[in-house]
Formats: sequence, C-alpha cells, structure tokens
Amino acid sequence: MRNIRASEIGLFVYCQRAWWYQNQGIESSNQAELAAGSVLHRQHGRRVWFARLLRGAAWLLLLAALISLAAYGTQQVIH
Repeated sequence: MRNIRASEIGLFVYCQRAWWYQNQGIESSNQAELAAGSVLHRQHGRRVWFARLLRGAAWLLLLAALISLAAYGTQQVIH
C-alpha cells in the first residue's frame, strides 16, 4: 500500500481529474502559468514575512516608548 500525502488529498478534493492525470504521470499543459504562480506565491510569502517583521518591530518600539514614558514619569515624581 502506498502512502497518500495531504497535498494529494487536497488535489483530489479540488479536482478529481487533475488528481487522476497526476497519478497517470501526465503533465499539465500550462507549465508557464504554473511557474508564474509559483513565483507569485514566493513573492507573497516574502511580503508576509516582511509584514510580520515590521509588526514585531512596531511592538518593540511601542514597548520601548511605554517603558521610557514610565521612567520619565517616575523621574518627575521623584524630583
């Protein structure tokens, strides 16, 4: 018995004919479009990673600002 991958199940659920073609070893005729889609997915992944990096930096800056504000307020109360 062969192993079934999750991607294979996803392909079957999406399009049973595409799954059958893949199992028969028949390649898709739109290889250029598939390659372009892969490029777009990689670009999107980089943008998502960068957005998460910026969000993390924003949280760190906010935390630094709050700590600075608390330190300034404490210094004003002491003096």
